Amino acid sequence: MSLMDVDTEFDCVWSVSTVRPEVTVKRHQHGSPARTDTLLLVSLATQRGKKNYASTNQTPRFGALIQSDFPDLWTHCQSERCEKKMENKEESKSCSVSVLSWEQVSRLNEVLTEVVPVHGRGNFPTLEVRLKDIVAWVRSHLERSGIRVKDVRLNGSTASHVLVQDLGWSYKDLDVIFRVDLPHETEFRVIKDVVLGTLLDFLPEGVNKEKITPMTLREAYVQKLVKVNTEQDRWSLISLSNNNGRNVELKFVDTIRRQFEFSVDSFQIVLDSMLAYYELAQTPMSQAFHPTVSGESVYGDFGMALGHLRDKLIATKRPEEIRGGGLLKYCNLLVRDFQPASEEEFKALERYMCSRFFIDFPDIGEQQRKVEAYLQSHFVGEEKSKYDYLMILRRVVNESTVCLMGHERRQTLHLISLMAFRVLAEQNAIPDASCVTCYYQPAPYVRDHNFSNYYVANQNIPTWLPCN
Repeated sequence: MSLMDVDTEFDCVWSVSTVRPEVTVKRHQHGSPARTDTLLLVSLATQRGKKNYASTNQTPRFGALIQSDFPDLWTHCQSERCEKKMENKEESKSCSVSVLSWEQVSRLNEVLTEVVPVHGRGNFPTLEVRLKDIVAWVRSHLERSGIRVKDVRLNGSTASHVLVQDLGWSYKDLDVIFRVDLPHETEFRVIKDVVLGTLLDFLPEGVNKEKITPMTLREAYVQKLVKVNTEQDRWSLISLSNNNGRNVELKFVDTIRRQFEFSVDSFQIVLDSMLAYYELAQTPMSQAFHPTVSGESVYGDFGMALGHLRDKLIATKRPEEIRGGGLLKYCNLLVRDFQPASEEEFKALERYMCSRFFIDFPDIGEQQRKVEAYLQSHFVGEEKSKYDYLMILRRVVNESTVCLMGHERRQTLHLISLMAFRVLAEQNAIPDASCVTCYYQPAPYVRDHNFSNYYVANQNIPTWLPCN
C-alpha cells in the first residue's frame, strides 16, 4: 500500500512506501536535494471521516495538527516513541525526551527571533543578528561544504529559560550545538571558515568587504576559539563577543564525554522543526498552529530534571568527571538560592568537586584566572552578587577541601578573600573606618615582667588592645 501526500502550502512532496507506525521516507523539496527522515503516521477515524496525520522532525505542520486535534493521542504516541528510544539504556528507566508545550515553544520563538548584538573590537561595527538567522546560515553553508548536520540544539541556561521562565535570574550565553561528524582535521578548518564567512555576510551595508580577511573577522568578533580533538572528545567552539555577557556560542560536536554539570543545565532543545517552520511556513505561529518541538535531558530523566529546575534543586552524577568538578557552577547555583536535593549526599560530593578543581587547576595563578573569568562571564550586571558568590566559594573550599597541603589550602582561601575585598572596593562598599573598632596585638616582650620602659604603664596588659 502506498500513500502520496502533496502539501501545496509548503510546496513539497512526501512519498511513503508503506503505512505503519514509523517508516523512513524521502523528502523531495523543489530546489533541494532529497533528504531521508523518519515519519510517524497516524490514521484516525472520526465522525467526519478518516484522517491521516504525519509527523517528522523536519516538518512542523502535521505534529501541531495532531497535538491540537487529539492531544491525548499525541501524548500517547510521543510516549511510545520515547520509551522505544530509551529501551536499551540501562541507566535510566524513564524517558529523557519530552514535547514542549505551547508556552515553551512561544518562549523559544522569542529567544530565536530576538536581535542580539555581536560587538566588534576597535572600529568594527556591531552586527545585529537573530539566532535563527545565524544558525540557519551556518547550517546551510556547512551542508554546502560537505559537512552534514545531524541536528541543531539549544543548550545550557537558555534552554532552561525556555522550559521554566521564572527562576529569578536571566540566561547568559546563547549556546547552540551542531551535531556533526569530525573525522579529520579538515572538518575543523571548514567549520571555522564557514562561521567567519557567515559573519562577513552579516556586516552592515556600506562596509567594504573586499579587504576583510577571515583573520581580521576573528580578531574583531570572536571572543573564544576552542578545538578539542582527542580519542574521546572531538568538538570545537566559536564564541562571538557581546559586551553584555550574552555571547553567541556555536559548538560543533562529534563526540563529547560529559555534556552537563548539573541536572538543571542538562536540557537540549532540538531546533530543526523551528528552523523548518521559519523557512517554509507563511502562517504566524500560534497556539493552534505551531511546530512540534522536542527537548531532551542528557541527565537521563527529563521529568526529574525539570522538577529540579522548577523547585531550584541541585543534583548531579559523577562530579569527578567534570572539568573543574563543577565547583564554580555549584556555588553559582547556591548564590541564586538553589538548594542541594540531598544535603547528606552533597557533603560528600563537595569533596569530589574540590578535589577535581584543584587537580585541574593546581597553580594559584590558574585558580585566580579561572575564578576571575567565571565572574566576568556569569555576573555581568550583577556586581552585588559577586561578593556573596566568593564568600560561598570560600566556605565550600574551607569545609570540603581534603586534597591540599595546609599551606596550599590557606593560600587559596587567602586568594578568595582578597578577591572578595577587591569586589567590595570596586563597589565602594568598604565600611567607613570611623565606625569600625580595630584591634592590635602587643608585642610579646611587653608582657615580660622583666621588661621596663618609661612609656609602658605598670599594669596588666590584655592580649588585644583597641586602636582608639
